[in-house]
Amino acid sequence: MTAPTPLIAGNWKMNGTAAALGEAKAIAEGAAGAAGRVAICPPAVLIHRMAEALAGSSVLVGGQDAHWEDAGAFTGDTSAEMLADAGAKLVILGHSERRDGYRETDDIVAAKTRAALRAGVEPIVCVGETLAQRKAGEALAVVTGQVRGSLPAELAGQAFSVAYEPVWAIGTGLTPTMPEIEEVHRAIRATLVEQFDDHGKTAPILYGGSVKPGNAAEILHADEVGGALVGGASLKAEDFLGIIRAL
Repeated sequence: MTAPTPLIAGNWKMNGTAAALGEAKAIAEGAAGAAGRVAICPPAVLIHRMAEALAGSSVLVGGQDAHWEDAGAFTGDTSAEMLADAGAKLVILGHSERRDGYRETDDIVAAKTRAALRAGVEPIVCVGETLAQRKAGEALAVVTGQVRGSLPAELAGQAFSVAYEPVWAIGTGLTPTMPEIEEVHRAIRATLVEQFDDHGKTAPILYGGSVKPGNAAEILHADEVGGALVGGASLKAEDFLGIIRAL
């Protein structure tokens, strides 16, 4: 089987205006010849302008969320078809900030994933446990349960990735130990193979949660880590490129 192609994706969250396109261009210039794929997921209002700014480069542009319907009376929401029309090639779905702050369930994430597939946008499906769940010894059960519930059967044969983001490590500066990361990533891989057979061996499993240049090399070379979903460190070209070059 083909080994998973690494993916480093930057999640800009609710940060960035047109003035930040210069950082995106600097990332694209520095990422030329990267060992894996690179993507930036800016706020929706920047997707079209960023796609135009990065045209001709190897850096992909993605969205941060998508509605499960293709169109309709959903004020303030953005469909996967709209993301594709704006130039997005990927979309982050089920991020812990969406699961927690917007009460998104596995069923909702699965519906959004189906919508992304319909629009031809590659999904990055996020999973991860809270600190309380980890302390209770429930991390593996929670994460593998989210994988089973959030990844629909329609993903078979399609390009997708899973991002493991321990909720307690996002934006806190804390990271799990390498054995803890590897344990969860191996469990995710086993679950993907259980669901999708050989195709489950080729989907990259990204790690997210306070990834920065100083810890990127160790994390990216851990067992079954096939890339990273990067938050704050993706906003500055120097920091993000430090992570990309650690592949």
